[in-house]
Amino acid sequence: MRQFFGGLLLAIGVLIMTGSGLCTLWIIGMGLSSMSIGEALSALPLPLIVGGVPFLIGLGMFFGGRALARDPGDTAK
Repeated sequence: MRQFFGGLLLAIGVLIMTGSGLCTLWIIGMGLSSMSIGEALSALPLPLIVGGVPFLIGLGMFFGGRALARDPGDTAK
């Protein structure tokens, strides 16, 4: 049961990281293509904050699920 929930957390974490990461890259790319470099650099923190928080949550779920899915007696990393 422990491995099931670990795998579930892994899968959900990967989906969250992929979705928020690709969306953030898309928004940054569109901003860079439609603005001058000075405007784009001043607008860069907003998508990183908005997209970075879900990415970090997904990353935490990924590492938490990986730790949960491993055998407690498994010492190999």
